Amino acid sequence: MNGIELVLISLIVFVIAYKFYGGYVSKILEVNNKNQTPSHSLNDGIDYCPAKAPVLLGHHFASIAGAGPIVGPVIAAGFGWIPVYLWVLFGAIFIGGVHDFSTIIASVRHQSKSIGYLIQSYVGESGKKLFLIFSWSTLILVIAVFTIIVSDTFTNIPSAATSSILFILLAIIFGISIYRLKVNLIIGTTIGVILLSLCVLAGYYFPIQLSKIGWQLILFLYIFAASVTPVWILLQPRDYLNSFFLYALMIGGFVGIFFASPSVNLPAFSSFSLDKVGYLFPALFVTVACGAISGFHSLVGSGTTAKQLDKETDAKIVGYGGMLIEGLLAVLSLVAVASLVNKEFIDILVNKGPVAAFSLGIARFLNSIPLLNISIEAGQSFAALAVSAFALTSLDTAARLARFMWQEYFETFTTKNINSILTNRFVATGITVFVGALLTFSGHTMSIWPVFGSANQLLAALALLSLTAWIAYLKKETKFVMIPMLFMFAVTLTSLAMLALTNFNSANYLLSLISILLFLLAVTLGVKTYKVLVNLKFLS
Repeated sequence: MNGIELVLISLIVFVIAYKFYGGYVSKILEVNNKNQTPSHSLNDGIDYCPAKAPVLLGHHFASIAGAGPIVGPVIAAGFGWIPVYLWVLFGAIFIGGVHDFSTIIASVRHQSKSIGYLIQSYVGESGKKLFLIFSWSTLILVIAVFTIIVSDTFTNIPSAATSSILFILLAIIFGISIYRLKVNLIIGTTIGVILLSLCVLAGYYFPIQLSKIGWQLILFLYIFAASVTPVWILLQPRDYLNSFFLYALMIGGFVGIFFASPSVNLPAFSSFSLDKVGYLFPALFVTVACGAISGFHSLVGSGTTAKQLDKETDAKIVGYGGMLIEGLLAVLSLVAVASLVNKEFIDILVNKGPVAAFSLGIARFLNSIPLLNISIEAGQSFAALAVSAFALTSLDTAARLARFMWQEYFETFTTKNINSILTNRFVATGITVFVGALLTFSGHTMSIWPVFGSANQLLAALALLSLTAWIAYLKKETKFVMIPMLFMFAVTLTSLAMLALTNFNSANYLLSLISILLFLLAVTLGVKTYKVLVNLKFLS
């Protein structure tokens, strides 16, 4: 098998899926532009703000991508390239795309509230509180871990720090130009992308060097500001411009594949079990994560994206299309490492990590393009910078989403004065960032990280659970969300049970307890939803 064949097959399959299966889901959900979206009806210029489809796709894709579709498939490639490739294709089309698209539409139909609000409406108040607590806690973990990842990157690659700071300043100028000065989007984008490239070059010539702790403190100040700032000033334009960074990486990688014509050197299938990863089931479906489906997408879709959706039909390209683009990125990641000799891949993965393996594969593809004349070293730096840029995007998006979760939890608090304080966006953000900082400086963040993969996919299962209840309430066909929901519950419950047992045997009782609590949460909400479906006479 050749890398070109893998890319062409996935591209053709995804285009067909977008047209037909995306259209099928759109028909069931009765997507209609006659329905006014909350970005217009609740426009507050801070969180609710309509965005054109290309801009919103850029924000959504940049937010959901992060490092997930790169790191996950690279690690899972240890099982062999066939299991990863098939899961990315079928997962993105029938599970991830459905999950993301349906979540956005469901949120928009409920004032762009979170999945927790859906659970409250169709499962019950206690279900909502459990979900919001779980979601907020998961996002705190994301904040802590990604702060460490980004600060490590900035410390080790000072040029990335300079470029990232310049990206932020450029985004503010771009947002003001588009929304206040009414500059044409095409003209603004063209100038913005050119300046984005200059920011990358400036990073190489003017690297900023600080200590790891120094960068962490700056990052916490930044995500606080990013969370409370109107979305059109910073978050939306930065993610939009950053998306071109990743598009360039993907286009360059795919073009390079056609010139390099790489062989697939990894085994088609190697083992049912990997050290530190686990058994093929459920580890494959948890490890690949964002490349096929991710619960984090439901938080983004019902958090920032739904509040910016200009019209309902945009949800197909943003939600379903965004997931398929991420699937293509996962395929590119797989082909990049599959082109390495198996021993070389294993050595780099063990000693330098998945990003280094991905960067080397991409660098070789870029180096094969005759007109560009990009060296291997420059290609590796470019790929690593792209990954770090999107890790930063996921970081500030997670902070804003956590603020939304906190506000929704306390918005129905009975005491008015306490309600107004706890739902204030500055207070909610301050508490969120403070707890994230405590976890970061505690030194225990990375030891809890293995549970995050299962927690993330549990979020997807719970989102699909709430979607099933909502669509059943509407008296519509639910198989397209119910079957993925059942599969994801099987994956996460099995994974959590195995994690609980493994950590208990290793005397890591904290991780074992967290796994058990997540397991019980999933079962509790599952039972509650089952009773709802029975009452609706949807199940006998």
